Amino acid sequence: MFKTPLSLLLLLISSITWAQTPVQKLERAFNDFLANPQTRYASTSLLVLDANTGKTLFGRNENIGLATASTLKTITAATAFNILGKDFQFQTTLGYTGQLTPDGTLKGNLVITGSGDPTLGSARYQNKEKAVLDQWVNAISAAGIKRIEGMVIGDDRIFGTQTTPEGWTWQDIGNYYGAGTSGLAWRENQFDIHLQPGQGINTAVKLLRTVPEMPYLKLVNELKTGASGTGDNAYAFLPPYSNIGYLRGSWGMGIGKNGISAALPDPAFDCAYRLQDTLKRLGISTAKPATSTRMMALNGEELPGITKNLSSISSPPLSEIVFWFLKKSINLYGETLLKTLALKSGKMAKTTEGAKAEINFWADKGIDRNALNIIDGSGLSPANRVTAAAMGSILFMAQTASWFSDYYKAFPEYNGMKIKSGTINDVSAFAGYYTNGAGNKYIIVININNYSGSGINRKLFKVLDALK
Repeated sequence: MFKTPLSLLLLLISSITWAQTPVQKLERAFNDFLANPQTRYASTSLLVLDANTGKTLFGRNENIGLATASTLKTITAATAFNILGKDFQFQTTLGYTGQLTPDGTLKGNLVITGSGDPTLGSARYQNKEKAVLDQWVNAISAAGIKRIEGMVIGDDRIFGTQTTPEGWTWQDIGNYYGAGTSGLAWRENQFDIHLQPGQGINTAVKLLRTVPEMPYLKLVNELKTGASGTGDNAYAFLPPYSNIGYLRGSWGMGIGKNGISAALPDPAFDCAYRLQDTLKRLGISTAKPATSTRMMALNGEELPGITKNLSSISSPPLSEIVFWFLKKSINLYGETLLKTLALKSGKMAKTTEGAKAEINFWADKGIDRNALNIIDGSGLSPANRVTAAAMGSILFMAQTASWFSDYYKAFPEYNGMKIKSGTINDVSAFAGYYTNGAGNKYIIVININNYSGSGINRKLFKVLDALK
């Protein structure tokens, strides 16, 4: 009997493997992934489209609605570009009520009126906190105001009083990534808490300071020191509009950072507070403490009409906002955009109305609205359920839009691919675009819910590597 030499057999096997198409290799890699113990009780979907034609090259469970985590941001951004336009800007105005006397006494109030701009005071843009305060102080000085008989008021009425979407978890609310919306957002609605671990495991963690100082806020520190290598497991439990919060969890010994960031409980008030404090240091006094229109309403007070506007600040265009929204996965931006979509559709600025406007827009484009169970704009809610097929279709349609280059540029790069990541408890997902070395262009949506263990992303990337 003729026997094939081992070297020739290996060559034949190698040739067969080499001859496999990317889609065949993808199917094999995906089946191997499903056989992994980590996925035993998980729900996993994968969709790969030909980016040129929209044809489905590979689909598995692509019509099953799964929690999206932050891959939902790709839909929010595409919707905002379509409805608002890439040049859309938010406006924030500073004005006063009452009358200004010849001696420079303002017999009224300074009012900062927001339109929801999530970038006001953010360190990512030109309108940083100091730059904004300097512009306002210069406008106040140029108007001749030397003394204020009233107060500084933050007007956040445009977005109402519900800051966080229904469905967000208590562990997320209060932390920087769970910062809620505000009609007058400020410094991306967050502040920093500097910490120092104790001398031994389970000893008290020292709260050094907040940046900036928050004299109106009391933080109850219940943090314990964790073992070396355990890292950051510290959470702020700080409800919206509250003046008391709790720090719980652990802060590992030897950790290589200063502390955590928490959500501002009342951004409109903090914005007014910072302006009033700045004026005080410059010798311009106010007779009453800073406040917000929400706090005034609680006391039965109404905001008088604006007599004169002193300054207007424009946000960066939507194209720049989306860049950071996708690149750094800023949840606040997604929730702000969804409320802005609600206003644009003629409804109240509610998350639920923004979600309806978003679903209606894509339903008019032919996507089954039942494939878009959208709860928020950022994907932080574990209750979102969107199919890979719906998300893939939106990514495909985006390619023909005039704003696509700005959209594509905002996608982060993972595993050599332009794909947006999404991670919440036991959910990991990626969605975006990839062009391989042969020039084949793909749209990719991969999502796993309810996996076990750690290191799942490396295994997801191994599946996607079949396209390379």
